[in-house]
Amino acid sequence: MDLQLKGRRAVVTGSSAGIGEAIARRLGAEGAAVIVHGRRSDAIDAVVEGIRSAGGQASGMLANLADPGECARFVSRVLADGGADILVNNAGAFVNRGWDDAAPEDWIELYAINVAAAVRCINGFLPAMRAAGWGRIVQIGTGEAINPFPTMPDYAATKAALLNLTVSLAKHLDRSGITVNTVSPGIVATPGVEEFYRLEATRRGWGQDWPAIEAGVLADILDNPTGRLGRPEEIADLVAFVASPLAGYINGANLRIDGGSTAVV
Repeated sequence: MDLQLKGRRAVVTGSSAGIGEAIARRLGAEGAAVIVHGRRSDAIDAVVEGIRSAGGQASGMLANLADPGECARFVSRVLADGGADILVNNAGAFVNRGWDDAAPEDWIELYAINVAAAVRCINGFLPAMRAAGWGRIVQIGTGEAINPFPTMPDYAATKAALLNLTVSLAKHLDRSGITVNTVSPGIVATPGVEEFYRLEATRRGWGQDWPAIEAGVLADILDNPTGRLGRPEEIADLVAFVASPLAGYINGANLRIDGGSTAVV
């Protein structure tokens, strides 16, 4: 299926690794010119080179989007380089801590990374999208936004904020040609997630081979009817479709891609 992304320009924040990298590579494979963003130049360069070697178009930009000045400079550079038709707000952070460990200051710091940075990028790229009469804004959320764990309450709250701003912004952009959606993955086997659960495996006695660890995650952490964890490429496939002209009637939605772990109507 041709997603009709040739000639489009896409910014994918936090795309030097993990889900963001998979999204950047998928959009590049579909013909979009991708701006790869991250906080490590070597990782950015590797993703850019991977997209280019596969025949796609990509450039890289380094920025700490939680810093207002750096984020403003990032937006300005992208606009000066041709702008963005598609914004994927993927950059974010989480800390494995609970209510007893997270001080209010920690909540504020995580909010600056996961929410305020996304809002700055939206505000920066939106005027040009409105002038063009077309755009796609996609937040990367999580099932924890509506089904939080007892741990990481600050992380879940930031992702719930993304769901809320998605719906509000979609209504604000009434009949503008711009759609706004959230894609909410379940547990996805990125390198970072694998590293995290290998440490858990030692503590919980799951063993050290990945199939046994994956089974332990499903048994002890979050099960789903599909019987496995997600893969970054699966999230990227959905994001690429939502970011395409073919998805023009999907707007203000929270699209769960979690194997059914958040099984609600």
